Amino acid sequence: MTTEILEEYAEILAEKASAQFAQLAIATILNNPYTKFITPYYHFGLITADPDDNKFVDCAIAANARYIVTDDHHYNILRDVEFPKVSIIKLDAMMQLL
Repeated sequence: MTTEILEEYAEILAEKASAQFAQLAIATILNNPYTKFITPYYHFGLITADPDDNKFVDCAIAANARYIVTDDHHYNILRDVEFPKVSIIKLDAMMQLL
């Protein structure tokens, strides 16, 4: 998790649900013992179609994440990037793995 990602979550949740729901969701994330904050020191800029998505890619790289779980087609470009290698997986496929 990064501060920038958390801010985007809060903004979208407030827009889609309510400000109160967004606050509760953010508090849940912040108080979860499995939430780890990451500071990406380099910004790769791998997604050009929607540059706002790069914050998730940079966080995944810095965290050495196995996957980014998404159904967003903008991330498909990552399949063609050799370095840094970032694997994406759709939600349905991730649920099957779990």
